[in-house]
Order: sequence, then structure tokens, then C-alpha cells
Amino acid sequence: MSRILARLALSSYRWIGTAIYPLVWSYLAARAVKGKEDSTRRQERYGHASAPRPQGPLVWFHAASVGETTAVIPLIREVSRRGIAIVLTTGTTTSARLAADRLGPGIIHQYVPLDFKPAVARFLDYWEPDLAIIAESEIWPMTIVELGQRHIPQVLVNGRLSDRTFGRWKKRPWLADALFENLALVIAQSDLDAERFRTLGALPVMVSGNLKVDTDAPPHDGQVLKHYRQQVRDRKTWAAISTFEGEENAAGVVHRALKERTGLLTIIVPRHPERCDAIEAMLNAKGLTVARRTRNDPITPETDIFLGDTIGEMGLYLRLTEVAFVGRSLFAEGGQNPLEPAMLGCAILSGGNVQNFRDTYQMLAKNGSAKIIRDVEMLAKGVNYLLVNDEVRRKMIDAGLETVHEMRGALSATIRGLEPYINPLTVKARLQPRGET
Repeated sequence: MSRILARLALSSYRWIGTAIYPLVWSYLAARAVKGKEDSTRRQERYGHASAPRPQGPLVWFHAASVGETTAVIPLIREVSRRGIAIVLTTGTTTSARLAADRLGPGIIHQYVPLDFKPAVARFLDYWEPDLAIIAESEIWPMTIVELGQRHIPQVLVNGRLSDRTFGRWKKRPWLADALFENLALVIAQSDLDAERFRTLGALPVMVSGNLKVDTDAPPHDGQVLKHYRQQVRDRKTWAAISTFEGEENAAGVVHRALKERTGLLTIIVPRHPERCDAIEAMLNAKGLTVARRTRNDPITPETDIFLGDTIGEMGLYLRLTEVAFVGRSLFAEGGQNPLEPAMLGCAILSGGNVQNFRDTYQMLAKNGSAKIIRDVEMLAKGVNYLLVNDEVRRKMIDAGLETVHEMRGALSATIRGLEPYINPLTVKARLQPRGET
């Protein structure tokens, strides 16, 4: 009976999706106005391709946003190195730019089709992938069902289920089982994630660790970094990165509390740069002088805040400091990835709402490289303490670098798990090079 209910639910999902399909155009148009959709490539969201399909075997990678894209880039490079063509889909303009910058023209990028049957079917009819590799926790029912009906193997890599997501699926075990049985393999980040996937009906499941640990440190332009370091000179700095609403205000409060004692420069890098006009206005209302990266404003002795309102330059901002607060953790929930500041030699501060990166923070905190703060007052005290205590800051930095080294290995484990699916495509690619028909 539960299996019948699941099939009925999926059929209803397909019918409802098809019925409202024409209405989605206005939704995408609204997102384009906000900079979240590329209006010139909107047809890709309906499954219409904007690039030719290469000959030979092809793997479809999907990574929803910037974090997931960063995580799978080394894996994409490894599969591409074997001569297999790749189409990478993402859901945001920022992740599309990141893919273009990090992967270059050799990898085809498309925006992910909407999870409605007409869009997904059109996408699959055109690209005919031999394998689908999905990053992290992207569960799209219609896409999973369509891949399953076409007998295209689909593997979830770097798999993670947040407390909230797991709770939702656990309330509908009959539906979860009908979906997760379509996955050929789940490669989970942790033992906890693996157990959650098994509970929901996924088999087989293996554990790899977090692919984000095996990525390269965020890149930077050496000349630009030198330029800003010359302007910053010997001022003490700290950064509030990947911030959400409320956390920029907290950074401003911290700056005002500490600047007279330390000659402080505060670097703020919001998770969503489109909010930066409002953030700048808020900071100006506090009497703070703001320099913005997009305007190439100079950092002068009078500058209070360096506002990092660009995409893909986290490597620049983090190399200007040794103390980083990681956002979405004080006034928002879930947390953001603390591995990049750890890789680049920063002592890490964070709020307590880090459910999405629980294991990573536990490792960092256990080794002494991250400290959890409760409120803005504690954040100010933590920043001040780290800025004036060089030995403590250096120990936290060294502990972070050591922790990252200890956590590596997810990429090789993931490749081992994928070999039964990748190796036949490698042989096929060698027998039929991409240029042949």
C-alpha cells in the first residue's frame, strides 16, 4: 500500500508541475531582476540546450550553488582527465561564474532544468548522459524519477542531510523509499549522514568525508592582493565572511567598539552581494566609512569597513586578515563553510547555529582552531582577544591547517566509489574520441 501511495504522490507531483509550468516564467523573470537568474539563458531552465553535445560518453554533474560547485570541481577535473565529456548544471548565476572561472571552456555549463517533467525530459533527451552525479543534498523528485525510468545511474556525492531535511523525509518514509531506491549509490560526508540515507531507503551507502576539504584554497590575484596590503599597511584586521542579515550590523557594532583601541579595519563579505547597497547605507548611518571592492575604492587610514561585494574573491579577502568570523551562524541558521578560512591561515569565530557543518566545526573546535560565540558582545571580545594575543592566534591558525590536513581524503574515496561507473565510460571514451561520430 505504501508503494502505491508513493507512486500516486509522484504522479500527482508530475501532473501539478506540468499544469503550473507556464506560470514559472514570471517567477524566473522576477529572479532575473534580482540578479539570481541569467535572463539571456532562461530557456536552459526549461531544458533547452545552448551548447552542442559532444560525441562519446557524457557525465552530468549537478551542483546547486557556490559551495557545492567548489566541492565537486576537483572531481569534475578527474573525470574530465579520463576523456569523458561533462555537462555541469548549477542553479545560480554566482555558481555559473565560479564554474567558468575555475573550470574554463572545456566543461559545458548549463542552468539546471526545472524539476518538472517537460523540462527534465527535454534536458535528458538532448544530453543523453551516461551517468548523473549530484552534489550534497539536492533531492529533486521528478529528476530522480526520470533518470530512474531511463535506467541512467545516479550517484549522490558529498551527501548530507540536515536535521530539518531528514526530519521532513522521515515523516514520509513511503515517499522517501520510492525516491531513494532510484539512487545507484550514495557517497555520504559522515557516518551520521550515511545512517540517515540508509534510514530513508538508500542502498548502497558509503562514507567519504567532506569533498570541500580536498579542494584547493580559494584563488587570488597576486597584484590585487599586493595593492590592498600596501594600503592596509600595519593596521589590525578581521573579517566577517558569508554573512547574513543582522551579522553585518553586528560587525559594525564590533568595529565601533574596538577601532579606537586597535586602529581596526573590518572586512565584511556578505553571502549575497546584491544586499551590499543596503549594507553600506546601514554602516554609513552608524558613522562608518565604507570602501567597496566593486568601486575600487582605496583603503585609506579613515576607512572603517572594506566591503567585499564581489563574487569569487574570498581568497583575496581572507589573505588580508588572520581572524575570521564565519556567518549564517549568529542570526541565521545552518552555518557556512569554515574550511576556506582554515586553509588560508585564519583563527575562526562562529555563532552556534552551525547544523549544516556540525562535523567540521566539531573537528576544528576539538583541535583548538575554532571558537563558538553566543552574541555580539562575545564576538567583540573574541575579536579583540585574538588581535592582541599573537601567540594564541598563531596556535589557532596552526591547528586549523593541521585539521584540514587530517580531514583530507574524501576525493580519493569518492573516486574509488565511482570507479564501477566511471571506468566503463573511460574505456568507451578511448575507443571513440569526442570528435568522432
